[in-house]
Amino acid sequence: MATLAFQFEEITARQLKPELYELDGISRAAVEAHYKLYEGYVNKRNEILRQLDGIDLASANQVYSEIRGLKVELSFAVGGIKNHEIYFEHLGGGGGDPDGLIGDLIARDFGSAADWRADLKATGMAGRGWAWTAYDWDEGRLFNYIGDAQNTFPIWNATPLIALDVYEHAYFLDYQTDRGSYITAFFDNLDWHTVNDWVSKYQIQK
Repeated sequence: MATLAFQFEEITARQLKPELYELDGISRAAVEAHYKLYEGYVNKRNEILRQLDGIDLASANQVYSEIRGLKVELSFAVGGIKNHEIYFEHLGGGGGDPDGLIGDLIARDFGSAADWRADLKATGMAGRGWAWTAYDWDEGRLFNYIGDAQNTFPIWNATPLIALDVYEHAYFLDYQTDRGSYITAFFDNLDWHTVNDWVSKYQIQK
């Protein structure tokens, strides 16, 4: 029986910054509940990889097979991990208009911070799960992309710099069904220093 060969190491959930418990318009209770979902994605990633270790490759089938089911769900779990790590890490700031290089990029590619904010909010209102501001390396520009889930509509060779979670779990405790007010609170808590650190790390040029 041919089996899958790969190196598997368990990972653990990243700890939240203290600032995330004191956000403006997003409660500590909402953050704590949200974090538990992120921990669940980490646990499921580890569980799925354990199940893949030693799976029968000869049984693979696109209609139904164990390896298909596990690998599809792995993409959901890993997407949940990566997106939430961006989401949590770039909250805890004072919001406002972007400054530094990310501010220059947003002004260049959207016309103004207000236009970028309006477009990302509309993208978030139109999405079922996520909206991202990502840098497309092929086009050399930023764009706001939509996602109905964390593994839906990936744009290859694009790096997300801002991840807006619009699943109900992100805002229902504080805003019930008022997603728009939650998105406004999200903008008010963005940490532009963190985003600029990522722009520098990825060597994105104006």
